[in-house]
Amino acid sequence: MNKNDCIIRLEKKKDHREVESLIRDSFWNVYRPGCYEHYVIHRLRDDPAFVKELDLVMEKDGVIIGQNMFMKTVIETDDGRIIDVLTMGPICIAPELKRKGYGKKLLDCSLEKARELGFGAVLFEGDIGFYGKSGFDYASRSGIRYHDLPEDADSSFFLCKELISGWLDDVTGVYQTPQGYYVSDKEVEEFDKGFPYKEKLKLPGQLF
Repeated sequence: MNKNDCIIRLEKKKDHREVESLIRDSFWNVYRPGCYEHYVIHRLRDDPAFVKELDLVMEKDGVIIGQNMFMKTVIETDDGRIIDVLTMGPICIAPELKRKGYGKKLLDCSLEKARELGFGAVLFEGDIGFYGKSGFDYASRSGIRYHDLPEDADSSFFLCKELISGWLDDVTGVYQTPQGYYVSDKEVEEFDKGFPYKEKLKLPGQLF
């Protein structure tokens, strides 16, 4: 399939339900039985840290096949400074179009738009096998620690990428996840009732 036959644009209000359904389909039973991500974006759109200029969807033949979004957050440095950065996600591509190059195109376009808007770095949780191809590295190599993570814990999930050269020079400290990402099981269950039934399955490789 030709990944050049799609457009990347800002999400519109009328897209919200379609995007939430896409996210639900993409993440269902991947990291846990069911998923939270469709409710997370539903909440984050109204969060003060939400970057509306980077609320993006990928469209093919009039159908939304991918999305990505960013939130403002900070690194609290060891020398007492506060460094503004972004975090990212949920990001997804329609399940039937994964591993065809659409995801990388959406990611790279999103990161370039963030750089053009003057954001200096992105830190988030992801797989280095995929995101490393777009310039992400382990945040630990830059001396940035994930909040509340014990020193001896595996932090290979925590990645970073400079968008503006030198943004993270001499920066060591603790990254803070925006509070909007934390949702309760009860809230997710209630929200999910508005979507078609899907069976929750406990599968090998899930994190939760």
